[in-house]
Amino acid sequence: MGIPWFKTLAVFGQELVSNPRPMGAACPSSPGLARRIATLVGARKDNFVLEIGAGTGSITAALLRHCVAPEQLIAVERSAPLVGLLRQRFASVRIIEGDACELTATLERLGDIDLRRITHVVSSLPLRSLPPEQVDKISREFQQLLAHGSRLVQYTYNLRHGSTTLFTQLRRRATSVVWLNLPPARVEMFSAASSPLSQYRKRSSPQFSLGAGTKPVNASPRH
Repeated sequence: MGIPWFKTLAVFGQELVSNPRPMGAACPSSPGLARRIATLVGARKDNFVLEIGAGTGSITAALLRHCVAPEQLIAVERSAPLVGLLRQRFASVRIIEGDACELTATLERLGDIDLRRITHVVSSLPLRSLPPEQVDKISREFQQLLAHGSRLVQYTYNLRHGSTTLFTQLRRRATSVVWLNLPPARVEMFSAASSPLSQYRKRSSPQFSLGAGTKPVNASPRH
């Protein structure tokens, strides 16, 4: 079922006014940012993607278009109005109302999700606008998920440092800047610090490269 663009913007605007800190941006993610994220995830039949902070679904749509089948995508969103919007837009996708601070417990309570199947965690969480204690909890949740060999794709509006100072226990694999977004955003891919690069290469799609402006990086955190 198609949702008129003005309804999507109306729900986004209401959430921005009611809860500006968790929203983190004045505009939904641009198509260019969504495509860059999809490029990092790549397209393989064994992809099983967990999207955190799905918002209005702009990145969800790109993941479905380029990367993953609807039955192999789970989207988590804490805002009830946005959850309702997502369920209207993506009837075939499992949409979960939940808090990223309790992510693994929420997924385990459902009883039918094998966390070891997750190949990618895609996060739109505005971590730099959240309280430090929440960021610490979310970082630990991500570490648990990545311990199974999955990859985290996170974007941030901190173009200089990215998210490396927030994910000190993770290893950054790739990074690039999307200028055609409001505001411009840095997209990064992380793995568990001990996860072998060869494991990621086996999962990489032959149909997607890292993309123009994207580069592998040394994993050492930059401050």
